[in-house]
Amino acid sequence: MALVSADTKIVELLNELHHFIKQTQEERSRSEHNLLNIQKTHERMQTENKTSPYYRTKLRGLYTTAKADAEAECSILRRALDKIAEIKSLLEERRIAARMAGVYSDSDPPRKTMRRGVLMTLLQQSAMTLPLWIGKPGESPPPLCGAIPASSDYVAKQGDKVAARVKAVDGDEQWILAEVVSYNHSTNKYEVDDIDEEGKERHTLSRRRIIPLPQWKANPETDPEALFSKDQLVLALYPQTTCFYRALIHTPPHRPQDDYSVLFEDTSYADGYSPPLNVAQRYVVACKENKKK
Repeated sequence: MALVSADTKIVELLNELHHFIKQTQEERSRSEHNLLNIQKTHERMQTENKTSPYYRTKLRGLYTTAKADAEAECSILRRALDKIAEIKSLLEERRIAARMAGVYSDSDPPRKTMRRGVLMTLLQQSAMTLPLWIGKPGESPPPLCGAIPASSDYVAKQGDKVAARVKAVDGDEQWILAEVVSYNHSTNKYEVDDIDEEGKERHTLSRRRIIPLPQWKANPETDPEALFSKDQLVLALYPQTTCFYRALIHTPPHRPQDDYSVLFEDTSYADGYSPPLNVAQRYVVACKENKKK
């Protein structure tokens, strides 16, 4: 019943999202006439080579209208983004409910029966669809946006992806990509599944062994302070694996869709670091280990 209810709600939200998209296009079409007037007015001013009180008054009115039009379109887009966030949240809830009931889909098969290539593709898609934080003018990025850590009292939700420090078979410790199963408030411990061995490798870990992954990408063009800086020490997911390793930021993203370029610690190279490798924002977190072992 819960799955059916979620499906119904998702359909309603998709219809609302479609309505907002249509509204956005209508708003944009309506504002084009005013933008064209601004362009033509500037062209006439250049032709006459003068700025008369008439033109100044006219431009002031046109720009005031353009600003109001842009704010109206922005408001609709934000409401559309909220609907997308609701849909993604419901899809995640539905996935968890289905997994708990032992029901799997082709797009989310059990990890232990999933081919390696399929898992890597899912991880890549998860990184690509991580939403971009778009704040209002003067608004600071929130915790878990890009490099900004979670608040001290933050508790990751069921289904959230985290970096988890676990003991390997050989006794060494490593940081793995994991999914939160539950959190016990009385013991302050998480239960997490290794993303690569769902249902097979479950770990009970203290909060200090868990690092929540970013929930939004940071925009380098508007919020560069929410990104890791060049030469900063981080934990990054090594390409085509589900393990995090220490690395130095080589180049931060320049555009919202860009990845980090990082140098992984690697003793097989003379300088102790690998050549630059690309890692998505979703899989780069602050390094809790400040010293080499």
